[in-house]
Amino acid sequence: MKKNTFIEGTLIASIAIIITKILGVLYVIPFYSIIGEDGGVLYSYAYNIYNLFLNISTAGVPIAISMIISEYSALKMFDAKDRAYKIGKRIIFTISFIAFLILMIFANSFAGYYIKGITGGNTIQDIALVIRAISLCLLITPFLSVIRGYLQGNKFMAPSSISQVIEQIVRIIVILLGSYLAINIFHQEVKIGVAIALTGAFLGGLIAYLYLKIKVNKNKKLFEKIEKKDNISNKEITKKIITYCIPLIIISIVNNIYDLIDMKLIIKGLYKAGYDAKTSELISSIVYTWGPKICMIIMAIAMGLTTSLIPHIVSSYTEGDIKEANKKFNQAISTMIITCIPMAVGLSILSNNVYFIFYGNSIYGGSILKCLSIYTIFSGTLLVINTALQGLQKFKIIYINTIAGLVINTILDIPMIFLLHKLGLPDYYGTIVASMIGCTVSYIIVLIYLKKNLKFDYKLVLNTIYKTLVPTLSMIIVLLLLKLILPITNSINLVFIIKLFIYIILGAITYLTTSYYNKNLENVFGTEYINKILIKLHLKKL
Repeated sequence: MKKNTFIEGTLIASIAIIITKILGVLYVIPFYSIIGEDGGVLYSYAYNIYNLFLNISTAGVPIAISMIISEYSALKMFDAKDRAYKIGKRIIFTISFIAFLILMIFANSFAGYYIKGITGGNTIQDIALVIRAISLCLLITPFLSVIRGYLQGNKFMAPSSISQVIEQIVRIIVILLGSYLAINIFHQEVKIGVAIALTGAFLGGLIAYLYLKIKVNKNKKLFEKIEKKDNISNKEITKKIITYCIPLIIISIVNNIYDLIDMKLIIKGLYKAGYDAKTSELISSIVYTWGPKICMIIMAIAMGLTTSLIPHIVSSYTEGDIKEANKKFNQAISTMIITCIPMAVGLSILSNNVYFIFYGNSIYGGSILKCLSIYTIFSGTLLVINTALQGLQKFKIIYINTIAGLVINTILDIPMIFLLHKLGLPDYYGTIVASMIGCTVSYIIVLIYLKKNLKFDYKLVLNTIYKTLVPTLSMIIVLLLLKLILPITNSINLVFIIKLFIYIILGAITYLTTSYYNKNLENVFGTEYINKILIKLHLKKL
């Protein structure tokens, strides 16, 4: 194991997350064919309520541990750093076990929340079964998050990243094998297959946790332990962890409650707009589960950035180097822009074809994915911004921007559905457009605050946005011309796959080539780093 710089950490975390998300995207092709649309809706219900309790258990402590360890490392307080990790584990055990009990005991009540007043779809008993199945994950996932936070806080990104790949592989094996055997071999109901599949997250987390425990135990000498006690008590450390946790947990709860409300609102809104119960549930599951699974690769960039950003921005801020913190902030946002915009735009153009590959023909899937892919740019950027604020310990502004954005989002949800319905546009776009507006409000609040209070400037970000326009436009033109020259029709054959591959490759080459010649890649990643990659790819001589 070795410590990683910001760019190294970002790349390691991003590559691991991209691999994880690619696996997560690919497995849904056979999984969706096993459980079908009805099973897909059940799976969506379980994950949405589980995410609320998972984030209550994991959103605060792991990030707090990462921040505190980075802070104590910068201050050379190595004993306090190790005690913070042990205290964090005790805190998270209490929180996660309580969350597990609540989810198990009140599963029927949560199920009733989703479908109250709607008939013709899933039953409360079906939804409660899958909620209880996934609640088991709360007994392991929080501990996995804490040990990852410990490693990331020490700037060891590789083991944490590898554990994510291990977790995903085990999870996918259980999901596919378990659901297939239950439904196709033992001829159980779809809800049983979905429930078994949901236990895959528990087993994947357990194996990944054991891998990290072994890794840490074998490399104890790398964690800078010393015998001398730091002049800080366990009570003070506990208070600091709780102080850092509370804002993160509150924000996470607010976000997840909004997701639950949003899911209910879109079902209710579409039901009132004339859709039947099953169609409303189906559209909701595409918007909140199946569409985002395809967009995971785009979000992987944002998640990789947040993983690496926290320890580095905490170190800069703790040492009083605001200029360096500003640089890291700009670099993170710029990396998000230069990588995610072309991916999202390309996915939007090819949305019908891509959705077909994963889930087959769908009346709504391709259309929803077209809009959802663009929204991923908004949500990914907001994730990076709020992560930077956590590193800067600006929790109050996180509260303000998050709540403001969500309030705007909630207020606009139903009105936007009905407005688009009256305009003859897809009404289910309403909730996605409302979310984009909410994110924009949050951006404005944060950027004004940082400019006014920390004197942040955004020259690199603005320059990156400006220089990204031409490469993106070039890519769009190439893809649209390809649609005229080499039309692509959805069908399960090799020609379809080859054509789609040609679209992706030519689109990527166009974007990267244009970005290289207009110096956008060098501005964000640095000339030395870009040259190193080109030399390794034999595109440039030493």
